[in-house]
This record gives sequence, structure tokens and C-alpha cells, in this order.
Amino acid sequence: MAKNVFGGDLIACSTDPMTGFFRTGTCNTCGDDVGMHTVCAEVTEEFLTFSKTAGNDLSTPHPEYSFPGLKPGDRWCICLPRWIEALEAGKAPKIVLEATHMSAIEHISIETLLEYGLDAHKAPPRLSSEED
Repeated sequence: MAKNVFGGDLIACSTDPMTGFFRTGTCNTCGDDVGMHTVCAEVTEEFLTFSKTAGNDLSTPHPEYSFPGLKPGDRWCICLPRWIEALEAGKAPKIVLEATHMSAIEHISIETLLEYGLDAHKAPPRLSSEED
């Protein structure tokens, strides 16, 4: 089973709409996932506008791909590089850490993940502790 940034089992991000590189509802990944769809984000209007401006329109429905289009509040496995771009632009949405693939921790500090985590309170003590 794939692991999340806490080291636990990766939970579903969304099944309505169905998300993930494999369209299984989880932000699981593999070598073929060049976009790194590993961050489970709760999208906002601000992020959707940012993403559209950056070249990835996530709000327009595409029925031919069974994609309903996202609206604020939906959860979606977004590309790790796009989330980092949004962070740098001050437009990053909150994320669900238990549904974010463990590989994200290789590119985003645990401090930043916890800051944006909707479920940061579930962090194991070794991650949320100030001690080192």
C-alpha cells in the first residue's frame, strides 16, 4: 500500500469527483506519472484561477474525459510542481496530508506541509514536535 507524508497508509483524496493519476481516488503515483499528481488539495477559487492562468484549466468540464470540472471545496490530486508554483505565488490551497503521497516530502518541507495541512493535527509527535 502507498504511504502518506506521515508514513501511514495513503487514504482517498476524492471519489466525487474521482481523482488521481490512476483515477482510483488516491494520489498514488508511479514512474509514468510525469506530472507527479501527489498532492491532495482542497481547491479554492484563487487556486483554480491561478492554475488556469498557468495553463491548466481545472474548472472547465470535459465530459469526453469524464471530468466534471472542479469547484471551490472539491478535493483533487494536483501536480506537485503546480502546488509549489502556487505556494510561491501566494495562491496555494490547503492540503490533506493523510491523502498526500509520501514522495511530496522530498520536495516540500514538513514545516510547510504542516502549515498547509487541513489535518496537520493528526501528525505523529515526531513530525509536529519542535524538538530535534
